[in-house]
Amino acid sequence: MELAERKQIKNPARSHAGSRMVERIMIAVGAVLLLLFLYVLWIWVPRSGVRYTLMFLCGGICLLAAAWCVWQRRQVCGFAEDLCRTLDELMEGHEPEGYEPYEDTLTARVQGKFLQYYDLMSEEQRRSMQEKQTIQELVSDISHQVKTPIANLSMFIGILQKHQLNAKKQSEFLETMSRQIDKLDFLLQSLIKMSRLETGTFAMHVKETSLYDTIAQALNGVLARAEAKNISLSVECDENVMVRHDAKWTAEAFGNLLDNSVKYTPEGGSIHIRVRPWQFYTRVDITDTGIGIPEEHFHDVFKRFYRGEDAAGLEGVGLGLYLAQGIMTRQRGYISVKSKLNEGSTFSVYLLNQYTGTM
Repeated sequence: MELAERKQIKNPARSHAGSRMVERIMIAVGAVLLLLFLYVLWIWVPRSGVRYTLMFLCGGICLLAAAWCVWQRRQVCGFAEDLCRTLDELMEGHEPEGYEPYEDTLTARVQGKFLQYYDLMSEEQRRSMQEKQTIQELVSDISHQVKTPIANLSMFIGILQKHQLNAKKQSEFLETMSRQIDKLDFLLQSLIKMSRLETGTFAMHVKETSLYDTIAQALNGVLARAEAKNISLSVECDENVMVRHDAKWTAEAFGNLLDNSVKYTPEGGSIHIRVRPWQFYTRVDITDTGIGIPEEHFHDVFKRFYRGEDAAGLEGVGLGLYLAQGIMTRQRGYISVKSKLNEGSTFSVYLLNQYTGTM
């Protein structure tokens, strides 16, 4: 490593010395050729007037050539100094002074390319920092969410180990531990899905599929809980509606929306699903008679781990709507919400009819 660094340090000096050596050789060759030309003039031109005229012309040409070489060298040196100054200012994070983007000069064009490269590198650095911050937030959120069920399990295990409990109490503790394990498993599965979504490690298999079948698959996951709360479920969808989408992940998104509706709808309420094909999008409305969402929190409900004040006592980790929005976004779709407090909410899913993305 040190040898490579030494070579890198020595190479510029060798290059500079080599270029100076070439300049000296060229000057020497030029002087020899000039003397040879003067000698030829002196021998082969007998008339002194013509001879001296040719010699003066030759001398003038040589002076002009020397002046042009000096001017050209100064131009090159000035160009190099401008580039070095531009690089120094960019490395300090400042825009180059005296940069004229609309000038049609070589310096302006090269400075423009440097600025484009600097902008690309700055954007890449910003993106890298943003990804690093996202990972830090994700690790912090995971640690916070996993801590509570693990602490509860540790407490219950300690009680069972240190105290002699009757069979009924032991059964109650074991049932509570089972619920905590189920909660932890649900949390970990949600975190895995969230991680795959954010890192883009899952593939979308988009093809023209029956939207009716996808909705039916999502309904199967919430049917038992809806019946337990005496919540009526109704679907208004033509069985022949075909939409290009990923059936598995779209059913996951619909399931999260329906689970959210069942969770926040009181007993005896209702949930209605309505499908309306449009020219460019197919709209799926999921309307419930739940507790509703304040208007100022319409955007917050799609944030990661967000839970409203009214949801503090209910089960959940605040990932369902976040995952649903992410799944729809990956399919060039989106989700909107309209709601009134104590009246209910409507989540509208828009699926693009002519999907052209590659996932």
